[in-house]
Amino acid sequence: MKTLRLFSLLDRLRVASAPVSAADLARELEVSPRTIYRDMATLQAMGAPVRGESGLGYQLEKGYFLPPLHLDPDEMDAIMLGVRLVMAKGDATLASAAARVSGKLAATMGKGVESLYSNLPLRAVSRKTAESDKANKQLSFLRLCIRERAVVTLSYSDLNDKQSRRTIRPLGLTLFDAVWLLTAWCEEREDFRNFRLDRIAELEPAGLTFRHENGKRFQNYLKSL
Repeated sequence: MKTLRLFSLLDRLRVASAPVSAADLARELEVSPRTIYRDMATLQAMGAPVRGESGLGYQLEKGYFLPPLHLDPDEMDAIMLGVRLVMAKGDATLASAAARVSGKLAATMGKGVESLYSNLPLRAVSRKTAESDKANKQLSFLRLCIRERAVVTLSYSDLNDKQSRRTIRPLGLTLFDAVWLLTAWCEEREDFRNFRLDRIAELEPAGLTFRHENGKRFQNYLKSL
């Protein structure tokens, strides 16, 4: 746990444009400021170039960890547009992760290029609707269930407003222009089924996990299209 926290601290400092206080770091990592002080002392003893300034906070020397990352203009456009699309269409956790990834990439691009990348004139805008808000409330939970292979039960209303309750293995998520679609293995139908996130009325863990089986994976579903 401590090792993961140390890496998290370094990642946080690496993307910071100004010193970060121990109180802010403690709040983000859900530990005490005293723990942050000890962790910073540990990092400094290990040779990490962490500077601590009284009344300001902690800062990491530029260029630590990675050599400059060289991307051509089209590659920078692709990354920035992808990041901003995720920030526009994802849930709060996913949007925050996308912003952190973008900051980490920018920090490795070298002097001058970082500013060019961060100020690319590319934007992604998503219109907020009742449907998108409802889908985003389900998104974080479903991403976690897919990652941990957790069986879930859901109450669903299809496009004809027909109600059903299913026990499913969540396998993958697809983002279309206006909706998120969950692909799952339905235990009742013994087949793949797709569910629009905004039409899921209730969603809860079944208290079970599943093992991937040949013929029941997301990749098997994609091959069947």
